[in-house]
Amino acid sequence: MRILLVEDEPRLGEAVQEHLAADGHAVDWVTRVDDAEASLRAVDYGLVLLDLHLPDGRGLDLLKAMRAAGNASPVIIVTARDQISDRIAGLNAGADDYLVKPFDLDELRARVAAVSRRYAGNPNPTLRLGDLEIDKTARRIRRGDEAIELTRREWAVLDLLTRRPGAIVSKDRLEEALYDFEAEVESNTVEVHVSRLRKKLGRDTIRTLRGVGYRVDPS
Repeated sequence: MRILLVEDEPRLGEAVQEHLAADGHAVDWVTRVDDAEASLRAVDYGLVLLDLHLPDGRGLDLLKAMRAAGNASPVIIVTARDQISDRIAGLNAGADDYLVKPFDLDELRARVAAVSRRYAGNPNPTLRLGDLEIDKTARRIRRGDEAIELTRREWAVLDLLTRRPGAIVSKDRLEEALYDFEAEVESNTVEVHVSRLRKKLGRDTIRTLRGVGYRVDPS
């Protein structure tokens, strides 16, 4: 999933970016409201992690502007402001969750996964595809007694394809989810990862619709 992190604390920003990247997410990290606005104009993010106090403005105003412009990307506010009034203001402005600093990075990971599942319309972290049981929170896949291991990029592709089984996902959308602004994208990257997933999960797990994209059919 492509995530926008808006955070001006260097140590926290670096830690969050590294932790989420380790889960296979592509994380664009900015420290200012104006940079966040530019990023939101350029990319359709799967999630925004938003600090409220930023050097050039308020995160709450950015959130209100997002919602007023029709941007429905899920937003988790991450802030040191722990007053109930602050939480209410954030949620009323359109935030989907609110996490108070300091926090455990594994809790952030769980909240990111939970918000993503809700937006996909499937709050259950366990998904069944044929004879596969996929736990997207724990990042475990089993076929009976057999455990199947995926790389971070393979998880990122599978996560996007299984958010709405039956929906077509374009190659461009998969590339966008895989790579942040600083990464170089090879022309055949998506095809390579899809091919590897088919070898591990079964050749019929992912369907190719030539010139359109890919999809996973619901069980």
